[in-house]
Amino acid sequence: MYLTCPQCHSNHVTKNGFNRLKKQLYKCQDCGRQFVLHPAKGPVSQETRELIDRLLLEKISLAGIARAVKVSEAWLQNYVNEKYKKVPRQVALKKTPHPTE
Repeated sequence: MYLTCPQCHSNHVTKNGFNRLKKQLYKCQDCGRQFVLHPAKGPVSQETRELIDRLLLEKISLAGIARAVKVSEAWLQNYVNEKYKKVPRQVALKKTPHPTE
């Protein structure tokens, strides 16, 4: 049985200890990705990401959103940080004439 890296599909994979759930960890020697063979949770779907985006607009706490959509708070914080990086930082203001002028 040949293991392949889920990121770069390389065959240069070695054992790399165990995670806290006692599952064998593997590490790709080419890209450095660490992974387990059969993860308990998969990637977060696009529908869940869209729901999170809508919940963020409702000003619900991150802990509440994480509980509602069943994702970890750490994953949610990283997701929000990545979204925040994409927001433009410059605000375009139009000068309006003062009513007395």
